[in-house]
Amino acid sequence: MKKIIVTGGLGFIGSNLIELLIKKKFFVINIDKCTYSSNFYNTRDFIKSKKYKFLKLDIASNKIGKVFTNYKPVGIFNLAAETHVDRSIDNPDNFIKSNILGVYNLLECFKKFSHKNKSKLIHISTDEVYGDIAKGRTDEKYAYQPSSPYAASKAASDHLISSYVRTYNLPAIVTNCSNNYGPKQHPEKLIPKLIYNIIHNKPLPIYGNGTNSREWIYVKDHCEALIKVFHKGKVGNFYNIGSNKNLNNLQIAQKLLKNSKKIIKLGKKVKIQFIKDRPGHDIRYALNSNKIKRELKWYPKINFSKGLRLTLDWYFENKSYYKSLSKKDILNRLGKK
Repeated sequence: MKKIIVTGGLGFIGSNLIELLIKKKFFVINIDKCTYSSNFYNTRDFIKSKKYKFLKLDIASNKIGKVFTNYKPVGIFNLAAETHVDRSIDNPDNFIKSNILGVYNLLECFKKFSHKNKSKLIHISTDEVYGDIAKGRTDEKYAYQPSSPYAASKAASDHLISSYVRTYNLPAIVTNCSNNYGPKQHPEKLIPKLIYNIIHNKPLPIYGNGTNSREWIYVKDHCEALIKVFHKGKVGNFYNIGSNKNLNNLQIAQKLLKNSKKIIKLGKKVKIQFIKDRPGHDIRYALNSNKIKRELKWYPKINFSKGLRLTLDWYFENKSYYKSLSKKDILNRLGKK
């Protein structure tokens, strides 16, 4: 059975990816250092699978190389990262350590391993590296202009990957994805945060005037794209992964309210509440994903209406998920500086 390593597999996208890889008959080794956003609730559906192994480990550790040698994976998906923009505003330190220094160590270990073993590294990045996009959509040749410490740290990691491909012939690929939503996402992010507040009769906080626009993709579509990139992507290439569907934050809140009314009776405090915007908040992200569609024949399958229903259903059916998290990580406002 072919082995795959997923780093950050206790997180949102990572755990969804592992579930899909197991279904596709891979043996998956999940490497996660267990931070506030890591959650064993996310792996409960496959934790007892004979095709799954968990290792508590930081990608910045030199033990990573030993894991590569011991398991000899045919592929590594790097999703280990600090990802919350607001946290990066308050304290960029962890973002530099994980997203830059951690990736550097991962690359050094993979460089030694890949010289003797056939394997491929897929590094998962974000559309935020392109910065604020007033008009049009960014393709893979668009210049990086990150706005936040988070986006800058991801941009740096992307450049590191690219330099190792060029200098050391490293078999690696970078993917840049739009905003994900779906089951198992930490409620520091917009959609699960609003769902939490709807369930608990709290106002729905929206930054500024709610016009900040993002491109939204259902997490399982993203995971299918990642596996397609692993199988058919060209080493050294970058691939944008998006839905071509943009919605602003106010529209998201309105759609959640409309759909939630069909499931529960909303509390009196469940109303949209505009709050002070965060510093440096980008107005719009939008990807041109024609390359992955044209070259790899990947297309998103789940439209936003269906994806939102699936997401709401999961959170309403898994209310105990929220109990597995620290309340302060759900409720505390970050990124005020």
